[in-house]
Amino acid sequence: MHRIVRRSLLYATVILIVVWTVAPYLWLIISSLSFKIDLLSLPLRWIPARLTLENYHSLFFMRGSESVNARLFILSLGNSAVISLSTMSVCLILGVLAAYAIARLRFRGSHAMVLVMMATQLIPPVVLVVPMYVIMRQFDLLDKRLGLIIVDISIVLPLVIWLMRGYFASIPSELEDAARIDGCTRLGALARVILPLSGPGLVSVMIFAFIAAWNEYLYAFIFTNVDAKTLPVLIGEFSTKLGLEYLRIAAAGVLASLPPVVLALVFQRFIIRGLTAGAIK
Repeated sequence: MHRIVRRSLLYATVILIVVWTVAPYLWLIISSLSFKIDLLSLPLRWIPARLTLENYHSLFFMRGSESVNARLFILSLGNSAVISLSTMSVCLILGVLAAYAIARLRFRGSHAMVLVMMATQLIPPVVLVVPMYVIMRQFDLLDKRLGLIIVDISIVLPLVIWLMRGYFASIPSELEDAARIDGCTRLGALARVILPLSGPGLVSVMIFAFIAAWNEYLYAFIFTNVDAKTLPVLIGEFSTKLGLEYLRIAAAGVLASLPPVVLALVFQRFIIRGLTAGAIK
């Protein structure tokens, strides 16, 4: 009886957490497919009587004065894609090399270096806004994709190194020793032996880096104006003479959430394996 009660409480808690998590996103999707008059009608209906794709169509194909918002949306979508993919690629290359060196090469201060690197993640981002703004203005990187790429790399790279370091540490070093006996250099052993065995770890850090860069808001909001504005920043700026366009914001929010959601669903098995591989040796 006691076990049944505990299991029932566990299931009830899980259901509440799922509803708490999924309900806002479900309402976002419903709002993006609704007419404004139906969305504001009482009593509230989870499934509107009429559905429309006009809110999505208006994001890409608007005429007249509203065409400016459509062009900005397409520009911001491209900026987010370029910045996220560039950040992911650079962090993957540098993170793999740095993590391998820390995991396999023993040198004085290596442990302290890792601790200092991770300690930087404890600094609140808002504290770094002013000095980073001054640096970016000094190098003419404000409102440029390159500036945001550099900022995102500085945020994501330490965590990528930390995750890959734990994954590399879980792979027996005897495999590399055997490859080096056969004539491989350290980089050759990394490319031919370690990386093929690190598929789940590589996939998990790739997805992590992409999602972190895609969702970054604070620095993108402060360091961009028009040319390098990203999608999360633009979503909150949809407005007309009558105020905020909530339905278009909902449609843009759904589109902005699709890449992280799809990646997480498709590669969830690799993400879990990659994040937990270094926990047990």
